[in-house]
Amino acid sequence: MAKTALFVIDIQDELALDPQTRIPDASRICDAGTALLDRARSYIDKGRSNGAPSDLEIVFVQHEETDGTLIKGSKPWELVFKPREEDDHEMLVGKQTQDTFESNPELASQLKQSGVKRIVTFGIQSDCCVQATSKGALGAGFDVTVLSGAHSTYDTEEKKAVEIERDIDEELQEKGANLLPWEQWYP
Repeated sequence: MAKTALFVIDIQDELALDPQTRIPDASRICDAGTALLDRARSYIDKGRSNGAPSDLEIVFVQHEETDGTLIKGSKPWELVFKPREEDDHEMLVGKQTQDTFESNPELASQLKQSGVKRIVTFGIQSDCCVQATSKGALGAGFDVTVLSGAHSTYDTEEKKAVEIERDIDEELQEKGANLLPWEQWYP
C-alpha cells in the first residue's frame, strides 16, 4: 500500500507564537496547521477504528541549533503542534540543517521501507526549511506536494512574505513538486 507522510515543518514557538519574533502570517499557518492535523488525525483514527492499516503518517519536524535561539529544550524551540504520545502513525524528527533529509540520512529509506511514496509539506519558513525539505524529498525520489497557503516566512526589504511564498511555490513546482491549496488537501 502506497503511503503518504504529512510533514509539519518547524512550527515552533519562536517562529509562530512569540509576538517579538513570529513570522507576519503566523496565525494563518497555525490555523492551517490545526485544520490539516484535525483532518489527518481523523483519517488515521477512522482507519484504526475500522481495523484497517493507515496509509498516512504524520512527521513533525523540529529545528534545533547549537548557536542561536532554537536551542534544544528552550521555550523558543518548542513545537506548537506535537505528536500524540504512543501513536505509531506520528513521529518527531529533529534537524540541524534546513533539509530534514540531510540532517537525517536514514529518514528517506526508513519512510520508503514503511511504504511512504508521497510527502506533503507545510510549515515555516517557506524560503528555508520548507523549500529545502521539499527539495530533499524530491531528491530522495518521493512524489512531493507543497500545500500553498500553509507555509510562510518573514518579510525582507525586497519582498513581502506572501511574495516569497509564491516564488517558492513556483520554484518547487518547476523542480517537480505538485502544488495544492491547503484547503483542498484531504488524506
